[in-house]
Amino acid sequence: MQLKDGCRDKVCLVTGGSRGIGAAVAREAARQGAYVAINYFRSQAAALELTDEIRKNGGQALAVRADVASAADVDDLFVQVERELGPVQILVNNAGVALQALLVDTSVEQWTYLMDINLKGPFLCCRRALPSMMERRWGRIVNIASVWGLRGASMESVYAASKGGLIAFTRSLAAEMGTWGICVNAVAPGPVESDMLHSSLDAGELKSLAAEVPLGRLGSSAEVAAACLFLMSEQAAYINGAVLSIDGGWKA
Repeated sequence: MQLKDGCRDKVCLVTGGSRGIGAAVAREAARQGAYVAINYFRSQAAALELTDEIRKNGGQALAVRADVASAADVDDLFVQVERELGPVQILVNNAGVALQALLVDTSVEQWTYLMDINLKGPFLCCRRALPSMMERRWGRIVNIASVWGLRGASMESVYAASKGGLIAFTRSLAAEMGTWGICVNAVAPGPVESDMLHSSLDAGELKSLAAEVPLGRLGSSAEVAAACLFLMSEQAAYINGAVLSIDGGWKA
């Protein structure tokens, strides 16, 4: 579905945009006419492949390496995007990492790493994106959270805490930025087919997990991307500070 006045001719930056949900968002935003900046850190080959794919399909795309936990890297990222594409009008904070471990086995370094990527990264990117959005009195920010940020999860307390913090950040920033016509929302995916999920669960565990979902299957990156694109559109212009669960009715 082509969403009214969605992304057409707008600059959309997707962090962690080379794979999974981020790549699906970048691909769909480009299909709807956005100028897409794909941020990556390690997955250069995947980012360049996606950029080439978008360009071959008639879209505009740029791949930029940056560590979202570094203020200097984030500033360089925005400078390059602004120079090549223009000011960022749509920001999707997708870059994230997971950790599955007992809290007593979790190091301070692991805590810091997760919080740096999952929470500090969105803070740095939002702080850098907002001045131009405020000047134009229009902007869209979509943060990729998680159902664990809403409900918590055994063996994933640090990950859940980072995503819960991102949800609180989303709601607070939405209240702060509404005056400038900037909508800040989050999506909270449940079990979604992804590298992150496959790295932590084997085939049997994935099958059991899918059976727990009322819809009887895992979600897809494309389905999460569709929700993100809706939140970027003019149909969602009165949605601000929302957290949209994309979980097939799963309430584990």
